[in-house]
Amino acid sequence: MIVPQTQIRIAEAGDEDALGALDRAAWSPLHAVLPAPTEPYESFFDERHRPEDYLVAVVDGAVAGYIRLALPTPLAANAHVRQIQGLVVDESVRGRGVARALLRAAAERARAEGARRITLRVLGHNAPARALYASEGYAVEGVLPGEFLIAGKYVDDILMGRALRD
Repeated sequence: MIVPQTQIRIAEAGDEDALGALDRAAWSPLHAVLPAPTEPYESFFDERHRPEDYLVAVVDGAVAGYIRLALPTPLAANAHVRQIQGLVVDESVRGRGVARALLRAAAERARAEGARRITLRVLGHNAPARALYASEGYAVEGVLPGEFLIAGKYVDDILMGRALRD
């Protein structure tokens, strides 16, 4: 297997179409709580989802994934926390370390911004994502049982996090 050349960078406005297409192609009830997107598609970037909130994985010259890193709330009391609010990798490069590279880049960016913790939410039935997060040092910090009704089944919302500083 040839390992792809991966570059991680901050998203740019010109990435909008590629990221939107990637997001739509990757939609799955395994990780999405919103219904599948339908045409006409909403803009990928908006007032709440700005390019600078995203790190993009470029593999062999093409956008192949992203991670969104944001403040969990507008409160000053938890400005020391960053939250991952989306991680998507193109199916064609899954299993090649792209998601791991994005997670590590997000942690480094959060540290550079002065964050002391990083958190995320993952659906209970998404075993591959939960295993990846655990392998990167994220621990389950809370469970909201049956928080979402997806495809006729109640699914837990798993809260995970890790320290960025000692």
